[in-house]
Amino acid sequence: MLMCSNGALSTLHPECEYIFQLERDEQHCLEYIAEHTNKSNNGCVSMWDAVVCWPNAVTGETVYRACPDVFSLFKNTTGLVARNCTSGGWSKPFPPYHIACRVEDDLLELSYFATLKIIYTIGYSVSLVVLAVAVLILMLFRKLHCARNYIHIQLFITYILKAVSVFIKDATLFSSDDTNHCTLSTFACKASVIFCHYCVMANFFWLLVEALYLNSLLLSSLYHMHCCMWGFSLLGWGVPFIFISLWIGSRMYFEDTECWDINEKSQFWWIIKGPIVVSIAVNFMLFMNIIRILIQKLNPRLIQFNNSSQYRRLTKSTLLLIPLFGTHYMFFNFLPDYFGVSLRFCIELCLGSFQGLLVAILYCFLNQEVQKEMHMQWLRWHERSYGVVSPVAKCSQMDTPF
Repeated sequence: MLMCSNGALSTLHPECEYIFQLERDEQHCLEYIAEHTNKSNNGCVSMWDAVVCWPNAVTGETVYRACPDVFSLFKNTTGLVARNCTSGGWSKPFPPYHIACRVEDDLLELSYFATLKIIYTIGYSVSLVVLAVAVLILMLFRKLHCARNYIHIQLFITYILKAVSVFIKDATLFSSDDTNHCTLSTFACKASVIFCHYCVMANFFWLLVEALYLNSLLLSSLYHMHCCMWGFSLLGWGVPFIFISLWIGSRMYFEDTECWDINEKSQFWWIIKGPIVVSIAVNFMLFMNIIRILIQKLNPRLIQFNNSSQYRRLTKSTLLLIPLFGTHYMFFNFLPDYFGVSLRFCIELCLGSFQGLLVAILYCFLNQEVQKEMHMQWLRWHERSYGVVSPVAKCSQMDTPF
């Protein structure tokens, strides 16, 4: 199952890895049995015991089989399991699978992913509440209405939608223990996956918009702000919609299997992953360019004294954004999907779930402009309630953030 909650991962859910690997092994075993069935009644016939395929054997023979591939998905397993062919049929396997193949270790892996689910659920829940409060603050106070905060609001909304999409997807796929989420194929299931993919894509593209805006701000190239806002909106919401629509059509007509959440070895997955990888690469280059511009502008010999504080604030703001704009994906996107699965899940699910919380804190609650406006509103409320006018309320002036 694709972990669409935080990025371009196309790795299967570990439980689905086990199920599909067992299904492939069973199919190969059944084909082997059909080709090598012993017509005589002597000895033991080949069989599939739900884990390993056992070949024909004569009475008294001991057959050894290597631990199945399903136990080697996360680690190398080289154990052997044996069965005796007796006059009464096959004996029980010895040593037992859980001893010979260290099954407990693999079950610990499943427990590890269950723990990750708890952590990212907490992370998205906290982020959702904080982001909702941040959006309300930026929308309710008129003095905070500007192009910069408009882009921040859109970015916050993408984080909110991404958190909601994860909850909806989990509720759809894992609502019941009786539901086989690896083979589920319903309209609700596919709709939840589509919504999740769209929210993830929109989040990456609004991160790109943030980088484009900062880059344009430093270059003082935003002469037609109204047109730029329309262009940013189309880039952030429209471009992901186009690629998601293309992906939906491709899956519907060429690969309508399961819940559309399994993208292992799917060529159509690049319709979604490709634009995300490109946006990450462009984002990275824009940040390198921003740093280059700031280094030049912060040179005391090249700037005026009046502008130094402004550029230093912009430097602080930009540097704080660098770890939040998906720069770590530059490393993972050029590695195979099976490389460092546990580490990738930890970064993308656990740390990624708190990413929206961090962005809201940095660009709303720690924003000097927001803090001053909140303080002024509190002073006005205090004045209306108690009839006391604070001297700070008379003299306070708005300042730029950071």
